[in-house]
Amino acid sequence: MSNDKDTAIAAKGRHIALVIAGTMVAWLVLSLFIGPMLGLPGRYALLFDLLALAGLIYALVNIFQLWRMRQDSQG
Repeated sequence: MSNDKDTAIAAKGRHIALVIAGTMVAWLVLSLFIGPMLGLPGRYALLFDLLALAGLIYALVNIFQLWRMRQDSQG
């Protein structure tokens, strides 16, 4: 039973890491390269920022869930 919980915790941690890394890479590419290359106005930069913020909030919620999973498995 503990091995299943450890596997689930590890999988959730990898998922969170991929979400954070993917969000940051996508935000940097869109903000620094794609947007200026296409000549997009500043409001699109704000849209990219808000989308990145949403991805990071999603990751933060998952980090809290991971913390709760670890607390439940220890006690």
